[in-house]
Amino acid sequence: MNTGPEYANSASEVVDPWEQAYLRFETPEQEIRKFVKRLQRLGADKWPHDAEIVELFCGRGNGLCALDRLGFKNLEGVDLSPRLVAQYRGKAKCLVGDCRELPFPSQSKDALIVQGGLHHLPSLPSDLDRTLTEMRRVLRKNGKAIIVEPWRTPFLRFAHLVSDNKLARRFSNKLDALAVMTEHEIRTYEQWLSQPELVLGVVRKHFVPVRQMIGWGKLFFIGEPR
Repeated sequence: MNTGPEYANSASEVVDPWEQAYLRFETPEQEIRKFVKRLQRLGADKWPHDAEIVELFCGRGNGLCALDRLGFKNLEGVDLSPRLVAQYRGKAKCLVGDCRELPFPSQSKDALIVQGGLHHLPSLPSDLDRTLTEMRRVLRKNGKAIIVEPWRTPFLRFAHLVSDNKLARRFSNKLDALAVMTEHEIRTYEQWLSQPELVLGVVRKHFVPVRQMIGWGKLFFIGEPR
């Protein structure tokens, strides 16, 4: 949900081509509906509505809008890109910040959600360990970390094969946007996809798995702090 290149050069004033492609990939309404369905599959409709929830790497905030539609009111978001954060128009408090150094007190939140941000971190395993250390610090004892990230499955390989086809890209704005995003995050993207055992090892170092699924090009992980 957030931009990868921002981590490499957060001071840049140049419009980021990754962000431009991300904004073309789905309309806000399409992304919100996608997140609502995903959160429901992950059991969010059973969470207390007064839970204090933070969406990390929140981008333009459509995950926060999805949580609002599901009835949650105590919402905050964090993303490194001021341009994306500025596009959020919902009720949550949205902050510009680095998820490797979260601006929240220890044991102050009930749930932290990441939907496609960890694979943008520039250095594995160090930046992943820093981010998850902060997430564990901020979560309450019985809090939940929800992580949804790309994962190398046959479906993902097929999606990239199709998006690499120039003719297909000409006829599909979504495929073209996917290809551009992949091109501009290729280093961190491949770094993430090529080390699944390392990634899961760091995740499980910090969180006890409650539920884990891999399918349709995604890792879905729900865990509690160790």
